Amino acid sequence: MTLSVHLHRLGSPGRCLLQDMRLQVGPGEILTLMGPSGCGKSSLLAAIAGTLDQVAEGTAPLRFEGSVTLGGEDLGQRPTARRGIGLLFQDPLLFVHMTVAENLLFAVPPGPQPQRQQLVQQALDEAGLSGFGDRDPATLSGGQRARIALMRALLAQPRALLLDEPFSRLDAALREQFRAFVFGQIRARQIPAILVTHDRADIADAARVLELDHAG
Repeated sequence: MTLSVHLHRLGSPGRCLLQDMRLQVGPGEILTLMGPSGCGKSSLLAAIAGTLDQVAEGTAPLRFEGSVTLGGEDLGQRPTARRGIGLLFQDPLLFVHMTVAENLLFAVPPGPQPQRQQLVQQALDEAGLSGFGDRDPATLSGGQRARIALMRALLAQPRALLLDEPFSRLDAALREQFRAFVFGQIRARQIPAILVTHDRADIADAARVLELDHAG
């Protein structure tokens, strides 16, 4: 499964953030995007995910001119929920009114309940959090919440993963541990991933890095 982006222009009517770009990310590959704040990194992820209508440049809406394909399929006319793209942000964004297990179950596709529960348990085991299913997310550490957020994203069976500075709020030791866990999951599942970061320590071994500036 390969994620391809052909970008002609990304910006508002009065300002161009990025232009004339081609990205191709293969199975299990982690492409890293770096560049100054405001150059359009997160907006590019939103365009790929189909959530650009939730982003504004000042008071003007942003517009993406180009194409996004995943596994050869054009995603341009697909709504966010049907693009098969997982998202991971700085904040875990766990549902505070749900237990840890309920947070995970929310992402599992419909099917027989015993099988869905089994997938949740497997996710907890993979995250090293077996026995945490009944916990309130507020009682978890930052690293634990981050792992649950990742497993929730993966339980939705995404065909690609977008990572918007997911390590930035963790301390150095947790950051290194969680980063290795995330990269291991991406490679094991062989899904393409794009990582936005300001920290070169976040770059995966042998990963390609694309340095962005304003207007591409």
